[in-house]
Amino acid sequence: MTSILEQPLDLPCGAQLPNRLCKAAMTEQIAVGNRAGEGHARLYRAWSESGCGMLLTGNVLIDRRHLESPGNVVVDGRPDADHMAALKAWAAAGQERGGKMWMQISHAGRQTPKLVNPAPHAPSAIPLDLPGGQFGTPVAMDGQDIRKVIEGFALCASVAREAGFDGVQIHGAHGYLISQFLNPRANQREDEWGGYLENRARLLLETVDAVRTAVGADFPVGVKLNSADFQTGGFSFEECRQVVRWLSEKKIDLLEVSGGNYEQPKLLGIEGFEAAEYQPVRESTKAREAFFVDYAGEVREEASMPVMATGGFRSKVAMEEAVSAGLADMIGLGAPLCTDPRGPAKMLAGEIDRLENHAKTMRLGPGFLGPDSGIGLFKMINALGQQAWNYMAIEALSEGRDVPRKLGLLSAYNKHQKRQKSQVRALQGAAQA
Repeated sequence: MTSILEQPLDLPCGAQLPNRLCKAAMTEQIAVGNRAGEGHARLYRAWSESGCGMLLTGNVLIDRRHLESPGNVVVDGRPDADHMAALKAWAAAGQERGGKMWMQISHAGRQTPKLVNPAPHAPSAIPLDLPGGQFGTPVAMDGQDIRKVIEGFALCASVAREAGFDGVQIHGAHGYLISQFLNPRANQREDEWGGYLENRARLLLETVDAVRTAVGADFPVGVKLNSADFQTGGFSFEECRQVVRWLSEKKIDLLEVSGGNYEQPKLLGIEGFEAAEYQPVRESTKAREAFFVDYAGEVREEASMPVMATGGFRSKVAMEEAVSAGLADMIGLGAPLCTDPRGPAKMLAGEIDRLENHAKTMRLGPGFLGPDSGIGLFKMINALGQQAWNYMAIEALSEGRDVPRKLGLLSAYNKHQKRQKSQVRALQGAAQA
């Protein structure tokens, strides 16, 4: 019997996705000199065999001064011939088995690491409330800075279309710049870009308009939006619902619902050092394995466009129930594709009924040293180490190697930190040359 997950999905612009599974965006951090390369093509050629009808890239940044990681791909101007050829090869690699390849475009704002930029742009000069000194105090943007960001998103989207990508996703979640504007804790402006929600949402809505103008009416444009920041005084679920109503008046093709930011990393399935703020959502009649799916279900009632839920899906039955119950039109899958790039294809073929996520089996130690520790620092170390293992798996796949199952949690974390510092030194050297 054919699974509901194998049904195609028609998008408002007229395009069609082959099925209801999406390889969700995961930062690759493998760029050399902030350019796409053979590693990206090799990685997405592997993921093209995932069985997912849609593949989303990780962050492609619109400004090299505002990176999520020093290993990001950047498109902040017209690419030269070599970089355009690499972007085309990247897009084609993801399309080899018939899946659609979308580029996620982003600006990190105050979540730019200090090693990259000690004084990044942000809505207001409010630094991240995190220990460790990894992020600098941002500089409040002026109107011209904001306009350049909107133009940057539009330019990047047009390059994506020219390079052969099948769509773009505007990253408005997880505490990056657009999400910062939506968040009243980060955005304390008193002009037309701050204050009331209508003003805080202006950057997102005007970016959507500019991107649509740049790519045309027949090219898929998606948005990734937080259901909430899960912080006291942050972007709330009720505000999310209103933003979705505004987005529904635009020509959006797919809305991905997620949540959290660096201060409150619900996207990693954990709480930050500050207790998370409860967000009112209808209680489900059954426990959901995916954290954001009930939020997606309520958002879908407001949305004129298809909705994708990402985060925590592992079993085929849970994915099928989410789609058949009308909670989501698409299912986003991330970390399991680092463990087994072909996992979803095996699931659709009936070989397995549950995806494996090796990183989640890793821990600093037993008991209070584990991921469920009551000590916030240990909980965070476990989460960051698990995340680092996924980065190392992505690197291995991009080099044609098997994923490093024997690599330990702390070793993965240390290797990731060492790689990032090396990437920063390389960028600094190139800038001085």
